[in-house]
Amino acid sequence: MVHNSSRPEKTAMITARRIVQDIDRMGLTTGDLLPPERDMLADYGVGRGTLREALRFLELQNVLSLKPGPGGGPMVEKPDASALANAILLLLQFDNAPFSQVMEARNGLEPLLARLAAERISDARLEELGASVDRMAGNIGDILTFHETNKEFHDLVAWAAGNSLFGFLIDALVGIFDGTVVGVDYNERRRRAVLKAHMKVLAALRQRDGDASEQAMRDHIGEYLAYIGKKFPDVMKRSLTWDVAWQGFRRS
Repeated sequence: MVHNSSRPEKTAMITARRIVQDIDRMGLTTGDLLPPERDMLADYGVGRGTLREALRFLELQNVLSLKPGPGGGPMVEKPDASALANAILLLLQFDNAPFSQVMEARNGLEPLLARLAAERISDARLEELGASVDRMAGNIGDILTFHETNKEFHDLVAWAAGNSLFGFLIDALVGIFDGTVVGVDYNERRRRAVLKAHMKVLAALRQRDGDASEQAMRDHIGEYLAYIGKKFPDVMKRSLTWDVAWQGFRRS
């Protein structure tokens, strides 16, 4: 569904974009401070309330943090996927999207990422993937480490595909991909099956074999779908809500 709006854009949003343009133009990086408020008011020609609204918006997007005290002020940060996750989760809730749609997207996307990763992955990234698999294997009885390494593995494959959009998208959604926020449980038998699947994907990536990497990831996601369908049949129909799904993202 497409929604069009003819409402004029708020001055604070225009100011926020100008601030980001100036961060780029001045070559500011994480930890650098923006100019003092009085200078920004003069530079952007806006009132104090408008400037502070623009800064607050950028803070919520993780572009800035507000450093307190003398010599403080707005400090540049490197945005992460949390703002994207927020937006996606809100859209899914207001569209009454069930968990099955998330899984459908994952089933289509992740095998493609594995194929691209096989073509583009660096030796350093392969070492990270190997370390992730080893850590899962060495802590298979620890559910917290399992969830951490499960997310880590899929994140690493996504970023190894060499496309930032895919990387941020998986970062944004991986917290709800594992299904724990909608009631999916991983017993030790299932955790070992996941470990075996990760080993198979890793082996194909080490061979730089696109076909095998894609198929190994497709098998992995397919096994997961079959597991949910058998053990948690009601989960796929359950609608995602921002509050519950966000808890999963923040834990991930």
